[in-house]
Amino acid sequence: MFKKLFSHTVIYGFAPQIPKLAQFFILPIITKDLTEIDFGVAGILTAYTSSIAVLAFLGLRVILVNTFYKSPNHFKWAWRQIYGFLTLWNFVYALLLGFLVYWIVPEEAHENRWLIMLINVAPLILFGPVGIIGTTYYQLKQKPLKIGLRTAFFGILTVLLNLYFISFLKLGYMGWFWSNLIATVLSNASYYYPINFKFGLKPIFNFKWRLIKKSLKVSLPTVPHYYSSYLLNSSDKMVMDVLGVGVDKIGKYNAAYTVGNIFQQIGIAAGYAISPMMMQKFKEGKDVVARNLIFGLQFAFFVMTFLVSIWLKELFSFLLRSPGLAEMYSLGIVIVMGYNYRPMYMGSINKMFFVEKTNIVWKVTFVAGIMNVILNSIFIPIYGFEVAAYTTFISLLFMGYIGFYIPSIKSENPTNYHPIKWLILTCCLTIAAYFIVEFSIQQKLLITAFLIFVTILSGIQFKKKFDS
Repeated sequence: MFKKLFSHTVIYGFAPQIPKLAQFFILPIITKDLTEIDFGVAGILTAYTSSIAVLAFLGLRVILVNTFYKSPNHFKWAWRQIYGFLTLWNFVYALLLGFLVYWIVPEEAHENRWLIMLINVAPLILFGPVGIIGTTYYQLKQKPLKIGLRTAFFGILTVLLNLYFISFLKLGYMGWFWSNLIATVLSNASYYYPINFKFGLKPIFNFKWRLIKKSLKVSLPTVPHYYSSYLLNSSDKMVMDVLGVGVDKIGKYNAAYTVGNIFQQIGIAAGYAISPMMMQKFKEGKDVVARNLIFGLQFAFFVMTFLVSIWLKELFSFLLRSPGLAEMYSLGIVIVMGYNYRPMYMGSINKMFFVEKTNIVWKVTFVAGIMNVILNSIFIPIYGFEVAAYTTFISLLFMGYIGFYIPSIKSENPTNYHPIKWLILTCCLTIAAYFIVEFSIQQKLLITAFLIFVTILSGIQFKKKFDS
Protein backbone atom coordinates (compact mmCIF):
# COMPACT_ATOMS: atom_id res chain seq x y z
CA MET A 1 0.00 0.00 0.00
CA PHE A 2 2.84 2.41 0.78
CA LYS A 3 4.25 1.67 -2.66
CA LYS A 4 0.93 2.69 -4.20
CA LEU A 5 0.67 5.78 -1.99
CA PHE A 6 4.10 7.05 -2.92
CA SER A 7 3.81 6.14 -6.60
CA HIS A 8 0.54 8.08 -6.80
CA THR A 9 1.98 10.94 -4.75
CA VAL A 10 4.99 11.06 -7.03
CA ILE A 11 2.71 11.33 -10.06
CA TYR A 12 0.37 13.88 -8.50
CA GLY A 13 3.17 15.76 -6.74
CA PHE A 14 6.02 15.64 -9.20
CA ALA A 15 4.11 15.98 -12.44
CA PRO A 16 3.55 19.64 -11.50
CA GLN A 17 7.23 19.84 -10.58
CA ILE A 18 8.37 18.99 -14.11
CA PRO A 19 7.23 22.41 -15.33
CA LYS A 20 8.42 23.89 -12.03
CA LEU A 21 11.87 22.51 -12.78
CA ALA A 22 11.69 24.09 -16.22
CA GLN A 23 10.54 27.29 -14.52
CA PHE A 24 13.65 27.16 -12.32
CA PHE A 25 15.86 27.21 -15.38
CA ILE A 26 14.05 30.12 -17.03
CA LEU A 27 13.65 32.19 -13.85
CA PRO A 28 17.17 33.62 -14.15
CA ILE A 29 16.18 34.68 -17.69
CA ILE A 30 12.73 36.13 -17.08
CA THR A 31 13.53 37.81 -13.75
CA LYS A 32 15.89 40.08 -15.66
CA ASP A 33 12.77 41.43 -17.36
CA LEU A 34 10.64 41.56 -14.19
CA THR A 35 10.59 44.12 -11.41
CA GLU A 36 9.33 44.13 -7.84
CA ILE A 37 6.29 45.95 -9.24
CA ASP A 38 5.57 43.03 -11.60
CA PHE A 39 5.76 40.55 -8.73
CA GLY A 40 3.62 42.88 -6.62
CA VAL A 41 0.85 43.31 -9.22
CA ALA A 42 0.70 39.55 -9.80
CA GLY A 43 0.72 38.83 -6.06
CA ILE A 44 -2.05 41.32 -5.27
CA LEU A 45 -4.31 40.11 -8.08
CA THR A 46 -3.76 36.47 -7.11
CA ALA A 47 -4.53 37.28 -3.48
CA TYR A 48 -7.83 38.97 -4.28
CA THR A 49 -9.04 36.52 -6.94
CA SER A 50 -8.19 33.63 -4.62
CA SER A 51 -10.39 35.26 -1.98
CA ILE A 52 -13.55 34.15 -3.81
CA ALA A 53 -12.22 31.12 -5.71
CA VAL A 54 -13.90 28.78 -3.24
CA LEU A 55 -17.29 29.98 -4.51
CA ALA A 56 -16.64 28.51 -7.96
CA PHE A 57 -17.45 24.97 -6.77
CA LEU A 58 -19.45 25.69 -3.58
CA GLY A 59 -17.79 22.76 -1.83
CA LEU A 60 -19.70 20.27 -3.99
CA ARG A 61 -16.61 18.17 -4.61
CA VAL A 62 -17.28 16.45 -1.27
CA ILE A 63 -20.62 15.26 -2.69
CA LEU A 64 -18.91 13.90 -5.81
CA VAL A 65 -16.48 11.94 -3.64
CA ASN A 66 -19.08 10.56 -1.27
CA THR A 67 -21.58 9.54 -3.96
CA PHE A 68 -18.75 7.77 -5.81
CA TYR A 69 -17.97 5.59 -2.79
CA LYS A 70 -21.44 5.22 -1.28
CA SER A 71 -23.41 4.78 -4.52
CA PRO A 72 -20.89 3.23 -6.92
CA ASN A 73 -23.56 2.03 -9.36
CA HIS A 74 -25.56 5.26 -9.49
CA PHE A 75 -23.08 8.07 -8.90
CA LYS A 76 -23.20 9.33 -12.50
CA TRP A 77 -26.80 10.44 -12.14
CA ALA A 78 -25.87 12.72 -9.23
CA TRP A 79 -22.66 13.91 -10.90
CA ARG A 80 -24.47 14.96 -14.09
CA GLN A 81 -26.96 17.07 -12.14
CA ILE A 82 -24.24 18.72 -10.08
CA TYR A 83 -22.30 19.34 -13.30
CA GLY A 84 -25.35 21.04 -14.83
CA PHE A 85 -25.99 23.18 -11.76
CA LEU A 86 -22.35 24.27 -11.53
CA THR A 87 -22.18 25.11 -15.25
CA LEU A 88 -24.98 27.63 -14.77
CA TRP A 89 -23.59 28.85 -11.46
CA ASN A 90 -20.21 29.56 -13.08
CA PHE A 91 -21.75 32.36 -15.13
CA VAL A 92 -22.84 34.05 -11.90
CA TYR A 93 -19.42 33.43 -10.39
CA ALA A 94 -17.68 34.85 -13.48
CA LEU A 95 -19.70 38.06 -13.09
CA LEU A 96 -18.64 38.36 -9.42
CA LEU A 97 -15.02 37.70 -10.30
CA GLY A 98 -15.07 40.25 -13.11
CA PHE A 99 -16.35 43.01 -10.81
CA LEU A 100 -13.75 42.13 -8.17
CA VAL A 101 -10.83 42.16 -10.61
CA TYR A 102 -11.90 45.49 -12.12
CA TRP A 103 -12.13 47.02 -8.65
CA ILE A 104 -8.81 45.79 -7.18
CA VAL A 105 -6.35 46.13 -10.08
CA PRO A 106 -3.43 48.20 -8.64
CA GLU A 107 -2.88 51.67 -10.01
CA GLU A 108 0.36 50.49 -11.63
CA ALA A 109 -1.72 48.20 -13.88
CA HIS A 110 -4.77 50.40 -14.61
CA GLU A 111 -3.93 50.58 -18.30
CA ASN A 112 -4.64 46.83 -18.58
CA ARG A 113 -7.62 46.71 -16.22
CA TRP A 114 -10.26 45.54 -18.72
CA LEU A 115 -7.93 43.04 -20.33
CA ILE A 116 -6.97 41.51 -16.98
CA MET A 117 -10.66 41.19 -16.09
CA LEU A 118 -11.47 39.38 -19.35
CA ILE A 119 -8.48 37.06 -18.99
CA ASN A 120 -9.67 35.98 -15.53
CA VAL A 121 -13.28 35.21 -16.49
CA ALA A 122 -12.71 33.63 -19.91
CA PRO A 123 -11.96 30.05 -18.70
CA LEU A 124 -15.12 30.06 -16.57
CA ILE A 125 -17.33 31.15 -19.43
CA LEU A 126 -15.79 28.74 -21.94
CA PHE A 127 -15.63 25.51 -19.92
CA GLY A 128 -17.12 26.05 -16.47
CA PRO A 129 -16.36 23.25 -13.95
CA VAL A 130 -15.26 20.56 -16.44
CA GLY A 131 -11.64 20.63 -15.25
CA ILE A 132 -12.55 19.90 -11.63
CA ILE A 133 -15.08 17.26 -12.65
CA GLY A 134 -12.40 15.57 -14.76
CA THR A 135 -9.65 15.60 -12.14
CA THR A 136 -12.05 14.31 -9.48
CA TYR A 137 -13.19 11.45 -11.72
CA TYR A 138 -9.67 10.31 -12.55
CA GLN A 139 -8.54 10.71 -8.94
CA LEU A 140 -11.32 8.53 -7.57
CA LYS A 141 -10.73 5.95 -10.28
CA GLN A 142 -7.09 6.01 -9.09
CA LYS A 143 -5.74 6.90 -12.52
CA PRO A 144 -3.14 9.50 -11.57
CA LEU A 145 -1.35 9.37 -14.94
CA LYS A 146 -4.40 10.89 -16.63
CA ILE A 147 -4.01 13.92 -14.37
CA GLY A 148 -0.23 13.89 -14.13
CA LEU A 149 0.40 13.93 -17.87
CA ARG A 150 -1.98 16.83 -18.34
CA THR A 151 -0.42 18.71 -15.45
CA ALA A 152 3.10 18.20 -16.79
CA PHE A 153 2.24 19.06 -20.40
CA PHE A 154 0.23 22.19 -19.74
CA GLY A 155 2.64 23.24 -17.01
CA ILE A 156 5.55 23.11 -19.44
CA LEU A 157 3.43 24.98 -21.96
CA THR A 158 2.88 27.71 -19.34
CA VAL A 159 6.62 27.96 -18.74
CA LEU A 160 7.37 28.30 -22.44
CA LEU A 161 4.64 30.90 -22.81
CA ASN A 162 6.08 32.81 -19.83
CA LEU A 163 9.44 32.86 -21.55
CA TYR A 164 7.85 34.08 -24.79
CA PHE A 165 5.57 36.75 -23.32
CA ILE A 166 7.94 38.06 -20.63
CA SER A 167 11.42 37.79 -22.13
CA PHE A 168 10.69 38.10 -25.85
CA LEU A 169 7.60 40.34 -25.93
CA LYS A 170 8.59 42.17 -22.70
CA LEU A 171 5.02 42.18 -21.35
CA GLY A 172 6.01 42.07 -17.66
CA TYR A 173 3.24 40.93 -15.32
CA MET A 174 0.84 40.58 -18.27
CA GLY A 175 3.03 37.73 -19.52
CA TRP A 176 1.92 35.61 -16.54
CA PHE A 177 -1.75 36.38 -17.14
CA TRP A 178 -1.65 35.53 -20.85
CA SER A 179 0.28 32.31 -20.21
CA ASN A 180 -2.15 31.15 -17.52
CA LEU A 181 -5.15 31.93 -19.70
CA ILE A 182 -3.94 29.90 -22.67
CA ALA A 183 -2.78 26.92 -20.58
CA THR A 184 -5.95 26.86 -18.44
CA VAL A 185 -8.29 26.95 -21.42
CA LEU A 186 -6.40 24.17 -23.20
CA SER A 187 -6.22 22.06 -20.02
CA ASN A 188 -9.97 22.34 -19.47
CA ALA A 189 -10.57 21.54 -23.14
CA SER A 190 -8.61 18.29 -22.74
CA TYR A 191 -11.16 17.08 -20.17
CA TYR A 192 -14.22 18.09 -22.18
CA TYR A 193 -14.46 15.11 -24.55
CA PRO A 194 -13.78 12.27 -22.07
CA ILE A 195 -16.09 13.66 -19.41
CA ASN A 196 -18.99 14.58 -21.68
CA PHE A 197 -18.82 11.72 -24.17
CA LYS A 198 -16.48 8.89 -23.16
CA PHE A 199 -17.70 8.56 -19.56
CA GLY A 200 -21.27 9.69 -20.13
CA LEU A 201 -21.18 12.60 -17.69
CA LYS A 202 -22.96 15.21 -19.80
CA PRO A 203 -24.52 17.89 -17.60
CA ILE A 204 -28.22 17.73 -16.78
CA PHE A 205 -29.55 21.28 -16.75
CA ASN A 206 -33.05 20.20 -15.75
CA PHE A 207 -31.63 19.03 -12.43
CA LYS A 208 -33.65 18.04 -9.39
CA TRP A 209 -33.65 20.93 -6.95
CA ARG A 210 -34.18 18.49 -4.09
CA LEU A 211 -30.84 16.83 -4.86
CA ILE A 212 -29.06 20.18 -5.22
CA LYS A 213 -30.48 21.51 -1.94
CA LYS A 214 -29.55 18.30 -0.12
CA SER A 215 -26.05 18.42 -1.59
CA LEU A 216 -25.56 22.09 -0.73
CA LYS A 217 -26.64 21.40 2.84
CA VAL A 218 -23.60 19.15 3.18
CA SER A 219 -21.21 21.06 0.92
CA LEU A 220 -21.75 24.68 1.97
CA PRO A 221 -20.34 24.14 5.49
CA THR A 222 -17.10 23.11 3.75
CA VAL A 223 -16.84 26.48 1.99
CA PRO A 224 -15.33 28.18 5.07
CA HIS A 225 -13.06 25.14 5.35
CA TYR A 226 -11.75 25.54 1.80
CA TYR A 227 -11.70 29.32 2.22
CA SER A 228 -9.21 28.84 5.03
CA SER A 229 -6.67 27.76 2.41
CA TYR A 230 -6.90 31.25 0.94
CA LEU A 231 -6.75 32.91 4.36
CA LEU A 232 -3.59 30.97 5.16
CA ASN A 233 -1.78 31.06 1.82
CA SER A 234 -2.79 34.25 0.03
CA SER A 235 -4.62 36.66 2.33
CA ASP A 236 -1.36 38.04 3.73
CA LYS A 237 -0.73 39.88 0.46
CA MET A 238 -4.25 41.31 0.53
CA VAL A 239 -3.77 42.46 4.13
CA MET A 240 -0.50 44.12 3.11
CA ASP A 241 -2.30 45.95 0.30
CA VAL A 242 -5.05 47.13 2.66
CA LEU A 243 -2.45 48.28 5.21
CA GLY A 244 -0.66 50.31 2.54
CA VAL A 245 2.47 48.17 2.20
CA GLY A 246 4.21 49.14 -1.04
CA VAL A 247 3.72 47.03 -4.15
CA ASP A 248 7.51 46.53 -4.29
CA LYS A 249 7.59 45.01 -0.79
CA ILE A 250 4.59 42.80 -1.60
CA GLY A 251 6.58 41.70 -4.64
CA LYS A 252 9.52 40.71 -2.41
CA TYR A 253 7.22 38.69 -0.17
CA ASN A 254 5.64 37.06 -3.21
CA ALA A 255 9.13 36.11 -4.41
CA ALA A 256 9.84 34.50 -1.02
CA TYR A 257 6.98 32.11 -1.82
CA THR A 258 8.74 30.88 -4.98
CA VAL A 259 9.68 27.52 -3.43
CA GLY A 260 6.93 27.52 -0.80
CA ASN A 261 4.32 27.45 -3.57
CA ILE A 262 5.84 24.20 -4.81
CA PHE A 263 5.39 22.52 -1.43
CA GLN A 264 1.87 23.85 -1.22
CA GLN A 265 1.16 22.08 -4.50
CA ILE A 266 2.91 18.92 -3.32
CA GLY A 267 0.66 18.96 -0.25
CA ILE A 268 -2.42 19.24 -2.44
CA ALA A 269 -1.09 16.46 -4.67
CA ALA A 270 -0.46 14.23 -1.67
CA GLY A 271 -4.08 14.80 -0.68
CA TYR A 272 -5.22 13.60 -4.10
CA ALA A 273 -3.13 10.46 -3.66
CA ILE A 274 -3.85 9.59 -0.05
CA SER A 275 -7.52 10.54 0.33
CA PRO A 276 -8.99 7.70 -1.80
CA MET A 277 -6.81 5.20 0.06
CA MET A 278 -7.84 6.53 3.46
CA MET A 279 -11.51 6.56 2.47
CA GLN A 280 -11.24 2.91 1.44
CA LYS A 281 -9.59 2.00 4.75
CA PHE A 282 -12.23 3.91 6.71
CA LYS A 283 -14.87 1.97 4.80
CA GLU A 284 -13.12 -1.28 5.80
CA GLY A 285 -12.81 -0.18 9.42
CA LYS A 286 -8.99 -0.11 9.23
CA ASP A 287 -8.35 3.30 10.78
CA VAL A 288 -4.87 2.34 12.03
CA VAL A 289 -3.76 1.52 8.48
CA ALA A 290 -5.07 4.92 7.37
CA ARG A 291 -3.04 6.53 10.16
CA ASN A 292 0.11 4.70 9.10
CA LEU A 293 -0.27 6.14 5.62
CA ILE A 294 -0.19 9.59 7.21
CA PHE A 295 2.95 8.70 9.17
CA GLY A 296 4.74 7.66 6.01
CA LEU A 297 3.70 10.84 4.24
CA GLN A 298 4.76 13.02 7.17
CA PHE A 299 8.19 11.40 7.22
CA ALA A 300 8.61 12.09 3.50
CA PHE A 301 7.55 15.74 3.96
CA PHE A 302 10.12 16.29 6.70
CA VAL A 303 12.92 14.98 4.50
CA MET A 304 11.93 17.04 1.46
CA THR A 305 11.24 20.34 3.21
CA PHE A 306 14.35 20.21 5.40
CA LEU A 307 16.75 19.37 2.58
CA VAL A 308 15.31 22.08 0.34
CA SER A 309 15.33 24.65 3.18
CA ILE A 310 19.04 24.27 3.97
CA TRP A 311 19.83 24.98 0.30
CA LEU A 312 17.45 27.94 -0.15
CA LYS A 313 20.23 30.53 -0.02
CA GLU A 314 21.86 29.02 -3.08
CA LEU A 315 18.53 28.34 -4.80
CA PHE A 316 17.30 31.91 -4.38
CA SER A 317 20.65 33.31 -5.52
CA PHE A 318 20.35 31.27 -8.72
CA LEU A 319 16.64 31.73 -9.37
CA LEU A 320 15.93 35.33 -8.45
CA ARG A 321 18.35 37.57 -10.35
CA SER A 322 16.36 40.77 -9.85
CA PRO A 323 18.00 43.02 -7.20
CA GLY A 324 16.52 42.63 -3.70
CA LEU A 325 14.72 39.34 -4.29
CA ALA A 326 17.44 36.75 -3.58
CA GLU A 327 17.84 38.02 -0.01
CA MET A 328 14.38 36.69 0.90
CA TYR A 329 15.63 33.12 1.45
CA SER A 330 15.32 33.32 5.26
CA LEU A 331 11.59 33.95 4.93
CA GLY A 332 11.45 31.18 2.36
CA ILE A 333 12.65 28.68 5.00
CA VAL A 334 9.81 29.56 7.37
CA ILE A 335 7.28 29.34 4.54
CA VAL A 336 8.56 25.98 3.26
CA MET A 337 8.74 24.36 6.70
CA GLY A 338 5.23 25.57 7.51
CA TYR A 339 3.84 23.23 4.87
CA ASN A 340 4.81 20.25 7.03
CA TYR A 341 1.40 20.76 8.60
CA ARG A 342 -0.32 19.11 5.65
CA PRO A 343 -0.04 15.35 6.38
CA MET A 344 -1.18 15.65 10.01
CA TYR A 345 -3.96 18.01 8.96
CA MET A 346 -5.27 15.33 6.59
CA GLY A 347 -4.94 12.78 9.37
CA SER A 348 -7.16 14.83 11.66
CA ILE A 349 -9.96 15.79 9.27
CA ASN A 350 -10.26 13.18 6.50
CA LYS A 351 -12.43 10.98 8.72
CA MET A 352 -14.84 13.90 9.14
CA PHE A 353 -15.38 14.07 5.39
CA PHE A 354 -16.03 10.34 5.27
CA VAL A 355 -18.75 10.54 7.93
CA GLU A 356 -20.04 13.81 6.37
CA LYS A 357 -19.62 15.85 9.55
CA THR A 358 -18.47 18.86 7.58
CA ASN A 359 -20.05 21.25 10.08
CA ILE A 360 -17.14 20.42 12.40
CA VAL A 361 -14.29 20.67 9.91
CA TRP A 362 -14.87 24.25 8.84
CA LYS A 363 -14.64 25.49 12.43
CA VAL A 364 -11.07 24.19 12.70
CA THR A 365 -9.77 25.47 9.38
CA PHE A 366 -11.65 28.75 9.29
CA VAL A 367 -10.50 29.71 12.79
CA ALA A 368 -6.90 29.08 11.70
CA GLY A 369 -7.40 31.30 8.66
CA ILE A 370 -9.01 34.10 10.65
CA MET A 371 -6.20 33.83 13.20
CA ASN A 372 -3.68 34.39 10.40
CA VAL A 373 -5.51 37.48 9.16
CA ILE A 374 -5.76 38.94 12.68
CA LEU A 375 -2.10 38.28 13.48
CA ASN A 376 -1.03 39.86 10.18
CA SER A 377 -3.24 42.89 10.79
CA ILE A 378 -1.68 43.40 14.22
CA PHE A 379 1.99 42.68 13.58
CA ILE A 380 2.66 43.83 9.98
CA PRO A 381 2.27 47.55 10.92
CA ILE A 382 4.68 46.98 13.84
CA TYR A 383 7.33 44.63 12.46
CA GLY A 384 6.94 44.99 8.70
CA PHE A 385 5.78 42.69 5.92
CA GLU A 386 8.35 39.98 6.78
CA VAL A 387 6.43 38.97 9.90
CA ALA A 388 3.66 37.51 7.70
CA ALA A 389 5.82 34.44 7.07
CA TYR A 390 5.98 33.70 10.81
CA THR A 391 2.28 34.29 11.44
CA THR A 392 1.46 31.98 8.54
CA PHE A 393 3.79 29.32 9.98
CA ILE A 394 2.01 29.49 13.36
CA SER A 395 -1.44 29.42 11.77
CA LEU A 396 -0.62 26.46 9.52
CA LEU A 397 0.62 24.39 12.45
CA PHE A 398 -2.44 25.37 14.48
CA MET A 399 -4.71 24.11 11.71
CA GLY A 400 -2.67 20.95 11.25
CA TYR A 401 -2.79 19.86 14.89
CA ILE A 402 -5.74 21.44 16.71
CA GLY A 403 -8.17 18.87 15.29
CA PHE A 404 -6.57 16.16 17.43
CA TYR A 405 -7.72 17.99 20.57
CA ILE A 406 -11.34 18.79 19.71
CA PRO A 407 -13.66 16.27 21.44
CA SER A 408 -16.21 16.07 18.60
CA ILE A 409 -13.43 15.17 16.15
CA LYS A 410 -11.66 12.78 18.53
CA SER A 411 -14.89 10.85 19.04
CA GLU A 412 -15.03 10.09 15.31
CA ASN A 413 -11.26 9.71 14.86
CA PRO A 414 -9.94 8.15 18.11
CA THR A 415 -6.75 6.63 16.62
CA ASN A 416 -3.61 8.03 18.27
CA TYR A 417 -1.55 10.05 15.78
CA HIS A 418 1.03 11.22 18.40
CA PRO A 419 0.60 14.86 17.33
CA ILE A 420 2.85 16.43 20.00
CA LYS A 421 5.87 14.43 18.83
CA TRP A 422 5.36 15.47 15.19
CA LEU A 423 4.77 19.11 16.16
CA ILE A 424 7.94 19.34 18.25
CA LEU A 425 9.94 17.72 15.46
CA THR A 426 8.57 20.27 12.96
CA CYS A 427 9.68 23.20 15.12
CA CYS A 428 13.12 21.68 15.80
CA LEU A 429 13.78 21.03 12.11
CA THR A 430 12.69 24.57 11.22
CA ILE A 431 15.11 26.11 13.73
CA ALA A 432 17.91 23.81 12.55
CA ALA A 433 17.31 24.71 8.88
CA TYR A 434 17.36 28.42 9.76
CA PHE A 435 20.94 28.08 11.02
CA ILE A 436 22.27 25.38 8.67
CA VAL A 437 21.32 27.46 5.60
CA GLU A 438 24.29 29.73 6.49
CA PHE A 439 26.79 26.84 6.60
CA SER A 440 29.36 26.41 3.85
CA ILE A 441 28.46 24.42 0.74
CA GLN A 442 30.86 21.63 1.77
CA GLN A 443 29.22 21.30 5.18
CA LYS A 444 25.74 21.23 3.65
CA LEU A 445 26.80 18.56 1.16
CA LEU A 446 27.94 16.34 4.04
CA ILE A 447 24.69 16.95 5.94
CA THR A 448 22.64 16.23 2.83
CA ALA A 449 24.47 12.98 2.09
CA PHE A 450 24.10 11.84 5.71
CA LEU A 451 20.36 12.63 5.77
CA ILE A 452 19.73 10.82 2.49
CA PHE A 453 21.54 7.74 3.85
CA VAL A 454 19.55 7.82 7.12
CA THR A 455 16.33 8.39 5.19
CA ILE A 456 16.85 5.31 3.02
CA LEU A 457 17.53 3.11 6.05
CA SER A 458 14.61 4.59 8.01
CA GLY A 459 12.28 4.22 5.03
CA ILE A 460 13.09 0.52 4.73
CA GLN A 461 12.46 -0.07 8.43
CA PHE A 462 9.30 2.03 8.39
CA LYS A 463 7.85 0.09 5.49
CA LYS A 464 8.54 -3.24 7.16
CA LYS A 465 6.88 -2.10 10.37
CA PHE A 466 3.78 -0.34 9.09
CA ASP A 467 2.94 -1.53 5.57
CA SER A 468 -0.01 -3.85 5.16
